[in-house]
Amino acid sequence: MITVQNTINASVDKVWEFWTAPEHITKWNFASPDWHTPHAENDLRVGGKFTSTMAAKDGSMSFDFGGEYTVVEQNKAIEYILEDGRKVEITFKETPSGVEVIEKFDPETENSEEMQRGGWQAIMDNFKSYTESN
Repeated sequence: MITVQNTINASVDKVWEFWTAPEHITKWNFASPDWHTPHAENDLRVGGKFTSTMAAKDGSMSFDFGGEYTVVEQNKAIEYILEDGRKVEITFKETPSGVEVIEKFDPETENSEEMQRGGWQAIMDNFKSYTESN
């Protein structure tokens, strides 16, 4: 599995809300400034599904990213299986310096693990910036 992480200077309730609420997901869920997430849906429960559309701002490309939840423990953990069968695990841990968010995911085979780690870390960094500034 590939791991990305960050420590967010906010309460665990706020981190959880901003990570899971569609109105927030659309504000941080992209890897670079020339992309955005114009649409997100989230049924946050075991067996619930989520989807988000990631798109280039110039309209040249877009794709949907979605899956089904297998674990949902409020303010502690989320696990899901992506539509392509890969697994993702996210933990939320309160520490003296903030909430440590650790995301582990099975790599796909089209892109290098380095590229995947970089993209997912960029999204995690956007999440940190958005959450701490709102």
